[in-house]
Amino acid sequence: MHVSDLRGILQYIPRFRDRTFVIAIDGEIVASENFSNLLLDLAVLRSLSIKVVIVHGARHQVVERAAELGKKVSNADGAGITDEATLKISLDAATRLTHEIMEGLTSVDLRAAYANVVIAYPAGILGGVDQQFTGKVERVDTQALELFLSQGIVPIIPPLGFDGEGKTYRVNSDSIAVEVAEAVRAAKIIFLCETGTLKVDGEIVRQLSGSEVEELLKKGKLNENKGQTLKIEAAARACRQGVPRVHLLDGHVNEALLAELFSNEGVGTMIHSNEYQHVRPARRTDVRRIMALIRQSVQNEELVRRTRADILDRIGDYYVLELDRNIVGCVALHAIEKANAGELACLYVNKSHANSGYGRKLVAFVEEQARERGYDQLFALSTQAFVFFQQKGGFTEATPEALPPGRREKYDASGRHSKVLVKPILPLPPKAALLAVE
Repeated sequence: MHVSDLRGILQYIPRFRDRTFVIAIDGEIVASENFSNLLLDLAVLRSLSIKVVIVHGARHQVVERAAELGKKVSNADGAGITDEATLKISLDAATRLTHEIMEGLTSVDLRAAYANVVIAYPAGILGGVDQQFTGKVERVDTQALELFLSQGIVPIIPPLGFDGEGKTYRVNSDSIAVEVAEAVRAAKIIFLCETGTLKVDGEIVRQLSGSEVEELLKKGKLNENKGQTLKIEAAARACRQGVPRVHLLDGHVNEALLAELFSNEGVGTMIHSNEYQHVRPARRTDVRRIMALIRQSVQNEELVRRTRADILDRIGDYYVLELDRNIVGCVALHAIEKANAGELACLYVNKSHANSGYGRKLVAFVEEQARERGYDQLFALSTQAFVFFQQKGGFTEATPEALPPGRREKYDASGRHSKVLVKPILPLPPKAALLAVE
């Protein structure tokens, strides 16, 4: 680890201190070689005063235990029918696994306790089929969890629930994680699972909003396998219920947990509530980060070279895109002198967030700003991204002669021979007209 890595981590510590993270670990991950490394990562989180609640699955262990006994299970993950024999096997497997996790946490000097906090009720009859001993979460004993957390104890919650009469039910761990996170007002749910990233049209996606996930699920674009689909659905539901962030991580990858939490780029996929991202005016304190963000693009001659003084002098023209308080994109809207027009400039999105629609978001934001200022036209000059502006931004190519006189002089003096792109800014129709159309 480099000193710069430690400095990078420091910015997150005040934000995460005394917050609660729900760590949902699949049984496959507990059984993997990387589990010992994950235990050390959890110890790091606790050393930073981050409260941790562990919810574990047991599908892998249920299947293994059934094979040892020579029996067949009706469902292994708690998302289908649980017959009496499967419930007994699940109880055995889950109890053993809880004890194993407690031993592991003790080995890294963490105090842990089995938390019987899930009050469940039978799933009942679904589609005309009795789910038998499969349960759903009715409520979570928040008081008991808060007591554990206040004493520095890591609660471990198995994929089981109990009703008021003492009956036991097999409950899907992903669903438990969501309900627990809502109950303790967790800042994050982190799913440590077999597949840690989502793909849309073959491309890995690092961030999605909960509403975007729900739309992609409807279109069938995220249904890679049953296990992952359950987690994606749980993640979207968690965001809907007020959990700000849900992370999907490959639990087999060493240091994935820390890399996801303490870096801007991350290594998994994060699903976030819709207020997670926003564009805001740049501040003077942002200039250093803007300069660092665009440095490589300037070196590649994609963007015009700007000094710190240049940006500070026109700081009111600049806007930044924040993701979880981290600046990952920027753009500027410069007024063109003696013309009722503006120039979209310094558009850049961090490479690690490419193909996420953030470039289009920034273009649309600037277009709206231009409309509010009453501009008739919006110009953009580009040497390498002109196809993006044409295909994604609705710009058309023009000749340099289309530039207003003052801007044309600067264009000629630069010697960059950029493509000139222009887009008319049409005013929104009056509200009464909109209502008439509706």
